Amino acid sequence: MLREFLRSPADIGAVAPSSPRLAEAITAPVPELGDPVVVELGPGTGAVTSIIEEQLSGRGHQLAVEANPRLADQLRWRCRMVDVIDADASTLPQLLHERGLDKADVVVSGLPWASFSHDVQHEILSAVSRVLAPGGAFTTFGYVHALRLASALRFRQLLHTTFEEVVPGRTVWRNLPPALVYHARRPRTPAPRGMAVVPSRRCPESVSEAKPVG
Repeated sequence: MLREFLRSPADIGAVAPSSPRLAEAITAPVPELGDPVVVELGPGTGAVTSIIEEQLSGRGHQLAVEANPRLADQLRWRCRMVDVIDADASTLPQLLHERGLDKADVVVSGLPWASFSHDVQHEILSAVSRVLAPGGAFTTFGYVHALRLASALRFRQLLHTTFEEVVPGRTVWRNLPPALVYHARRPRTPAPRGMAVVPSRRCPESVSEAKPVG
């Protein structure tokens, strides 16, 4: 993963795979029963993918969307039961349609949001909101050291613009680098570009207010 980061730091965004602690935090919404459709965006080397695969144990449909072809090939070899596709995350509605799937019950993202432009952030979140099933959940995270970047602040605003419920989880300090998890539900009716929604004061987003995991 370090090699791919050095080749394209803006696309990879991290120098190491997600830790087991972070993987556990962002896969919490995966249902324990039934046959859910679980999508992972930006799986990288598969640290989170393996956790989801273990949780599902052959149930439902697990789709991993990885834009880096080298990482996608490695993931296919590592996780043989996972539907791995080399594609852009913004094409998610089309990818599900091609597989005869209407909606996703859970969408988990490991994408480097702070490295993306506003347009890319908007396109991907819009794609997620269009495929999320009623009662479905979207989980993602941001690295603590980058939370004050303009692009990271813009992404959090877009989260609140896109979803009615956005709840920051605990800071996962046992990750390199430490990360803050976000849980989002209930996509809003699409709003005009540039329209902002003020985050609820009941959803603290500062690192100092978040409790450490583990």
